[in-house]
Amino acid sequence: MTPASRPAMHLTPRCGARTRSSAPCRAPAVRAKRRCRMHGGAKRSGARPGNANALKHGFYSAAAKAERRQLGARIRGWAKQVRELG
Repeated sequence: MTPASRPAMHLTPRCGARTRSSAPCRAPAVRAKRRCRMHGGAKRSGARPGNANALKHGFYSAAAKAERRQLGARIRGWAKQVRELG
């Protein structure tokens, strides 16, 4: 962008958030957003979609839950057979 095509800084919309002292945030809002970059107006927060490096473990994945359910059912079945035998 050339300097002439950029809006004057004092004319840009301001962040609508409040500071801890309840004063309005005076930072400029991110383009096409109502908040500044510090108050949540940034494009993304957190890992990007599909980022396998952001996964800590797979303990709560659907596949892991299904596997634990099957294993629990199998153990309950074995326990029932043991009780029936004696």
